[in-house]
Amino acid sequence: MRSLWATDSCKHIQLNHSVERIPQSWLQVERGKLTRMSCTDPSSFYNSSLIKLAEPPIEPYFKPLDYVEVLARIHEELEAASENEKSDLYLLQSQVFRGLGEAKLLRQSLRSAWRHATSVHEKVIYAAWLKHEKQGEEMIRDLLSQCSKCKQEFTPLDIISEFSRKATSNDSVNSPISKNHEPSFENVSLSPPPDFVVFHIGEDKIVCDRQKIAAISVPFHAMLNGCFTESRKTDINLSESGISTKGMRAVCEFSKTGKLNVQSPEILLEILAFANRFCCEQLKDASDRSLASFIHTRQDAITFIDYGLEESAQVLVASCLQVILREPPHSLHDEQVARIFYSIDAEKRSIMAGSASFALYSLLSEVAMKDNMKSDKSVFFLQCLRDCAKTSRQSAFALHQLGCVMLARKEYEKAERLFDAAIQEGHFYSYAGLARAKYHRGYKLTAYEKIRHLLSSCKPLGWMYQERSLYCDGKGKWLDLDRATELDPTLTYPFMYRAAVLMKEQSAHAALAEINRVLGFKLTLDCLELRTCFYLALQDYRGALCDIQSILTLNPNYMLYGGRVGASQLRSLLFPHVEHWTTADCWMQLYDRWSAVDDIGSLAVIYQMVESDAGSGKGLLFFRQSLLLLRLNCPEAAMHSLQLARQHANSEHERLVYEGWILYDTGHCEEGLVKAEESITIQRSFEAFFLKAYALADSSQDQASSAMVIALLEEALKCPSDGLRKGQALNNLGSVYVDCVKLDLAADCYEMTMLIEKARNKASAYEKRSEYCDRDMTKADLQMVTQLDPLRVYPYRYRAAVLMDNQQEEEAIAELSRAIAFKADLHLLHLRAAFHECIGDVAGALRDCRAALSVDPNHQEIMELHSRVHSQEP
Repeated sequence: MRSLWATDSCKHIQLNHSVERIPQSWLQVERGKLTRMSCTDPSSFYNSSLIKLAEPPIEPYFKPLDYVEVLARIHEELEAASENEKSDLYLLQSQVFRGLGEAKLLRQSLRSAWRHATSVHEKVIYAAWLKHEKQGEEMIRDLLSQCSKCKQEFTPLDIISEFSRKATSNDSVNSPISKNHEPSFENVSLSPPPDFVVFHIGEDKIVCDRQKIAAISVPFHAMLNGCFTESRKTDINLSESGISTKGMRAVCEFSKTGKLNVQSPEILLEILAFANRFCCEQLKDASDRSLASFIHTRQDAITFIDYGLEESAQVLVASCLQVILREPPHSLHDEQVARIFYSIDAEKRSIMAGSASFALYSLLSEVAMKDNMKSDKSVFFLQCLRDCAKTSRQSAFALHQLGCVMLARKEYEKAERLFDAAIQEGHFYSYAGLARAKYHRGYKLTAYEKIRHLLSSCKPLGWMYQERSLYCDGKGKWLDLDRATELDPTLTYPFMYRAAVLMKEQSAHAALAEINRVLGFKLTLDCLELRTCFYLALQDYRGALCDIQSILTLNPNYMLYGGRVGASQLRSLLFPHVEHWTTADCWMQLYDRWSAVDDIGSLAVIYQMVESDAGSGKGLLFFRQSLLLLRLNCPEAAMHSLQLARQHANSEHERLVYEGWILYDTGHCEEGLVKAEESITIQRSFEAFFLKAYALADSSQDQASSAMVIALLEEALKCPSDGLRKGQALNNLGSVYVDCVKLDLAADCYEMTMLIEKARNKASAYEKRSEYCDRDMTKADLQMVTQLDPLRVYPYRYRAAVLMDNQQEEEAIAELSRAIAFKADLHLLHLRAAFHECIGDVAGALRDCRAALSVDPNHQEIMELHSRVHSQEP
């Protein structure tokens, strides 16, 4: 079914206030002055003459010029790669998806890297990385851990067992000495050695079976049975060997039984060092594993990891690393942990991470940059990452990230050199960093020329025009910003710049219209902050309060005006200047805004209701909040709201519904269906039937499932619920009827929801109406959809299909390419691959198939197309 439930809204949201934000204030608020300000005039928070936007950030991501080509190449390499090469390729794939802002696909690639990990080090690192990406899901770990797919990800790796599985069959304790290494007694006219040996350690004596001790290593075999003096001695002094009496007795016992029954970590450390000194591999392995069993806390890891690195104890070091990586970034704030990483050289790095050193430092540098991009930790980890790079792509990635950190630290000459080196490795997005560094050193014209040269030498992208706009003025700047928006509407800086200039020119309503353009399809905190300022200038305090409450929903700790004013503090100042809403008022406002598809407005109303409601209805409100956040493409915030809904559920059947949505939204559709069915068994409810219909529609798209979805939605509509949710069910039911070519029934559903009338100037309304219009009206409606929300992919697909039907193949492919340039969408790639196949462009079809399979490796139709096209490859 064509995008039955999805809302092609914005690509991602930057919740990190340090990425795309406004560090300079638009008003002169002195430090500390705010707390003494009178709250009688909130408009005093705005002064249009002081609007100053921050430069758009140079993103510290791997951003190839043609991400489709790179994804296709990675997929091709994966097809031919050996098993131990795949994790690195999936890591690179995840970095491409991170650069595209595709958080879900990023996780998918990291999960693939983890599943294809062949070494214990890789498994530890990728498991920790996945856990880091799931920060915020701790509250629902008990639920997710019940899912068989998730259980492994949430369960620490049994490192001792993992290393045991890798042990080879010739590691028998009783026969470590190969016959080829036995010392020869030929031509030696000496009597055979005695049957026992007494080791002296200080005043203590340890009697051991000579042959048993000799069997634990080649050096002992040579010493006790060879040509050395000790081979004829009964007494041997080991006082200087660094082992205690208890330790040596344990070694003697190990030589007999193959077991190391020691409960003291101190003694085990002695034995480990002793085993290393005398090359007792199995004794070392046993002591290594025994020590690893003592590692439970971060302090345990800190205490023992240096010993493990010194003695090359892989099991112990891996166990310590797993514990340290269990809780980033908090563990990296521990100076003792930081010291561990600072002090290791290349040899110890190899012991710690094996062949996965690049993956380890990719994770550590990402955590450090997210925590504080300018920190010395970020620099150190990125320098290590650069040193660990094995390919030009890895090197380019590390150099670019290090350049971004130096740029943030205002070390512009270093940044220049690093960006230039990244360019030499083939990462052309680093041209933006190089130009920015030159600009900050005073070479504005040189910066302009760098980007102009790039634009003339490759296919232009939106970020190139955005970057060049920073180095020119007047009409040229506006033209570049307009071109940037045309090529990549996901860039928010051009909208913000145009809006800010219009506001400065006293065109407040035009400024508001410009910022509303981007907020109509992409929700970002910095755009909401800018619009708040505009509302303050217009003394529209209700509008300002609405945006502040939406901001607080996304980030309760958000700071405005360069970190000088808390959003919650501004809300308190605004509240006395707006009309008080009762609970009934809030429900009416929510009904109107939800019906009009005013998602930001609805979010603000729910925030106010949650803040004022101390009763039993919070579960429902948090659930509504999660639905809005998903529609606004804020998955992390939506998951947090679902967690809160689960906590505040009034009944078991309600809780089961919320748990079903949590499972569904984390990619566990079948488990979500089970929760819906359990809820229905307890009590038939609208939400349980709706969840079941939603999950079923996503898991199966044949005709039989469509009939089942219709039946489930009809059952949902029979159950009590409010008009908001029933309207949504009717809306979705209309989509199913469209897919089943029952247009009259679809029209009835849409009329009942009054979508078109209430949601004027909303992309969703035009897209819905286009489903049952004639061709001309459909084209007009879909053109309006693209103007209002350029991230919705269906209009591009429809127009391309019409062009293809009219045998305008090049124009059809160009229409799809226009959207693919800024949105990695499976359906767009699939359709373009089919078009390429149709015109005989085998290479183009194969490229798009491989890129699409990077997005969804199990898509049956694309797999079949890929197989068909691959067979045609010369």
